[in-house]
Amino acid sequence: MNRTTMTLIGAVTALAAVTGVAAVAAPDGEETGASAAAGRKPVERSTLVCPQPGYSDVAQTEYTAFAPKGSDGQGGAELFQAGKADTDGTDDDKGDGKGDGKGKGKNDKDKKDGKDEKKRDEEPGSAAAKPFLPLDAPGKPATARKDTASAPALFGSADGRLAPGWTVQQTTQVPVGAGRGLQGTACAPPDTDFWFPGASTDKARQDYVHLTNPDSTSAVVDLDLYSKKGKENSEAGEGITIPPRSTVPVLLSTLANEPAVNVTLHVVARSGRVGAQVQAVDKKLGGDWISGVADPGPSVVIPGIPSDATAVRLAVFAPGENDADLDVRLAGSSGQIAPAGYETLHVRGGTTKAVDLRDLTKGEPGSLVLSPTEDASSATPVIAAVRVTRGKGSNQETAFIPGTAPLVNRATAADNREKGSSLSLTATGKSATVRVTSSAGSEGGDSVSKTYKIKSRTTRSLVPPRPEGVKGSYSVTVERLSGGQVHAARMLERKSKKLPAFTVQVLPDDRGTVSVPGSGQDLSVLTEGD
Repeated sequence: MNRTTMTLIGAVTALAAVTGVAAVAAPDGEETGASAAAGRKPVERSTLVCPQPGYSDVAQTEYTAFAPKGSDGQGGAELFQAGKADTDGTDDDKGDGKGDGKGKGKNDKDKKDGKDEKKRDEEPGSAAAKPFLPLDAPGKPATARKDTASAPALFGSADGRLAPGWTVQQTTQVPVGAGRGLQGTACAPPDTDFWFPGASTDKARQDYVHLTNPDSTSAVVDLDLYSKKGKENSEAGEGITIPPRSTVPVLLSTLANEPAVNVTLHVVARSGRVGAQVQAVDKKLGGDWISGVADPGPSVVIPGIPSDATAVRLAVFAPGENDADLDVRLAGSSGQIAPAGYETLHVRGGTTKAVDLRDLTKGEPGSLVLSPTEDASSATPVIAAVRVTRGKGSNQETAFIPGTAPLVNRATAADNREKGSSLSLTATGKSATVRVTSSAGSEGGDSVSKTYKIKSRTTRSLVPPRPEGVKGSYSVTVERLSGGQVHAARMLERKSKKLPAFTVQVLPDDRGTVSVPGSGQDLSVLTEGD
């Protein structure tokens, strides 16, 4: 045995002794060996994207930002304006980009350089950039208002103690014209893959998908449509470039070979990431935002169908080639029932199936539960959403509710008012207990909490507890305390004469914490290789 080997063995032995003492003498009795359990910690940074709200010159958009209390330290949250670009990636604010080939002398170059310099100065992170809706402390909402025609798409981030659960609600009230009513959406994190069942390329609808890139490098996106006939063979949605910190709206009918009342949109980023939401505008039935659904799975839960719904259209899509057979149930206050005539649903692989569930709620609020008729382990994954209509005749309004993931720990709905807010909580399996906390108001008041129990296989509809002395808007946070899975949604309504204007936002988990794996010593790095 040579000197080098002896030295290495001695070093390993000494290090083992030291680490052994350290493991025994760890502070507060905390185990530091390899068997230390994994834990969860608050996220340190979160990003959100808000779509450009619209088209109407007479509408107004209200924004509410909120972060729940719970994390320590410092932090901040703010949004910035995104530029607007065409589908070819050119800046829409600079005209069509064609030009006439004239006047490209020194003066024009100087003007262009000046504009570019000003644009650089206004980029997020520069001294001239003006943040929108800054939030400095958790527990109290921040609000702002813009005329809809001039309101841009937004993107931004929260860090430190404001990152876990940072929520921004965008609510637009359109008094007249196409899409009149209430259009609301929760600003969403960017991603690389989105599904939107319930969209349309019909002549009575104008559906735009808004693609917003929050990053400093370009993103490239593909858009695919699926109707009852299958995938649309169109190249118009391939390779759409979204410039850095910009938004691109795409009219869905330009991607279709022929109009279709019900389609499913698939958004996939080849490179980069984007925020994606669909704005559905109907000439007679109002409009709202369609948010992305949860990832495909054998079962789907669609919470928050109001008791006075006059029509409910269910759209289901089965990705891939395999067909799906589903049991359809409505979870109400006393249990689950099968809608007459639609107890089961067959969906061909790669197609969108839509059915009108007439007189579904029968005056009782509920949630739709779709589950496989066969063994779940071999069932075909599906996605689904519903379009809900309230009112009659010329006073009808619509909202879209996507299938949503369960609330694992906590979720928040911002922009609630003294009147017109309600929660829908569904326990699909075991009974569950939740705590609902209404925050202080944006202009004053004190928070209040109340605990509720949701019975197994039922939906509970409730009005959030009113904050004491509340002024302005407030936020509602739902925390699952115990029991089975919970699916949640919030309905916001503001009556405008005889029009029952409303919007519904589902409340998936806010992902305010992340799993941190356990760690331990690994001395194998000190041994010699073979």
